[in-house]
Amino acid sequence: MQRLSGADASFVYGETPNWHMHLGTLAVLDPSTAPDGFNVDRLRSLVEARAGLLGPFLRRLVEVPFGLDRPAWVDDPHLDLDRQIRSVGVPAPGGPRQLGALVGDLLAYKLEPGRPLWEIWFIEGLEDGGVALLTKMHHCLADGVRGARMYEVLYDLEPGAPLDRPDTPLVQGERIPPGWEMALRALPRLAGTPLRAARTSGHLSRSALGVLHVRGSPEWPGVTLPFQAPRTSLNRSITPHRGFAYCSVPLSGVKAIKNVFSVTVNDVVLGICAGALRRYLADRGELPGKPLIAQIPVAVHIDSGGDASGGAWGNATTVMGAALPTQLDDPVERLRAIHASTQSAKAMQQALGDDLILDLADVAPPGLLAAGVRAYSRLRLADHHPPVFNLIVSNVQGPPQPLHIAGARLVASYPIGPLLDGGGLNITAMSYLDHIDFGYVVCPEIVEDPWQLADATSAAFVELENAAG
Repeated sequence: MQRLSGADASFVYGETPNWHMHLGTLAVLDPSTAPDGFNVDRLRSLVEARAGLLGPFLRRLVEVPFGLDRPAWVDDPHLDLDRQIRSVGVPAPGGPRQLGALVGDLLAYKLEPGRPLWEIWFIEGLEDGGVALLTKMHHCLADGVRGARMYEVLYDLEPGAPLDRPDTPLVQGERIPPGWEMALRALPRLAGTPLRAARTSGHLSRSALGVLHVRGSPEWPGVTLPFQAPRTSLNRSITPHRGFAYCSVPLSGVKAIKNVFSVTVNDVVLGICAGALRRYLADRGELPGKPLIAQIPVAVHIDSGGDASGGAWGNATTVMGAALPTQLDDPVERLRAIHASTQSAKAMQQALGDDLILDLADVAPPGLLAAGVRAYSRLRLADHHPPVFNLIVSNVQGPPQPLHIAGARLVASYPIGPLLDGGGLNITAMSYLDHIDFGYVVCPEIVEDPWQLADATSAAFVELENAAG
């Protein structure tokens, strides 16, 4: 049995009927390269053969009564792959819009408790003869970067790779403890709460001194703080419904833009998003006169001390805020302003410390956190205060070499991120081979047609590419 880290547990208790804390990918595949054919049974056979490598994906979540302590993972050897991996057909004609609508419907419900918190949908009927895999995993299993480890487990470099791997350990089950035992195990940790709170208070003091140092630096004018975001139609209480769209841009073009303007790949991705959002908001007649604020998850390196929920799995991220100056007409000015903002955000993150959010999550009582999140959602408080942020933008570096799953070649992999209440749009990008794949998760009551954003993203890339010559 392995107890969740504070960060992982926060995603369990931060979930409500409207906030779905799952993320994942939509992988588009070419089955013609599979020597032995590729169907849902073949996929199940692959997962079964490599189950011992899946870490927490074989585990069930066991909660502590009354939220006295963080939940724990218990290894469950009885993995029912018929329930975890299911097939579905995309409506005719099987084009991008039909696939996106189906994915939105499948994202609109939470993962079922009492089972391993992941599922794969084998989607057939794509218009070009391809298939797609929609992978959903709960955020408590992994963040976007660590979730990409599934590529290492399920994908191969060669189409003819065998299903079995010689390094696959045997799956070991364990007893599921009753509630009273879980409560007893929580007592020592409850007794240590004052010590953890004192340690976190010291961390907060050091972080405050770091912020004072940044305040006197040249980076301070570009720092974004909570509740600075302008209110737009993107910022309302969300519903359980979800929509999805996707597109790709060439990685070589993004790198060329980066080199011309001496910025980073992440800056260019943010610049493309800013250009798309400018078009979207201008078409609606609601372009704000100040920058949008994007919440950006950032992977950090920490020493888990044996208390993380999955070693190389679990969550190890912090967040930073960056300005997306959609009020600027010139795409180069927008890009340079974004670069200045991200540099300031990095200085602020360094001052706060990579593990401040993780420390705070480790102190918060799980039951109190759950009650607070439920009350915030039920009272629709997101509609009554300035937005903390306007949207989430995440960028993950993906594999640069071609991959195959059970022989089927991976064509593209569109990432999927969660929504938070008060922000009806998540844009996540991931590189693969020579392109960057964008996935757009929306609340359809807030963003009615996510394909408007996908189309605007392609136009925003061309705009920056032309500006770079």
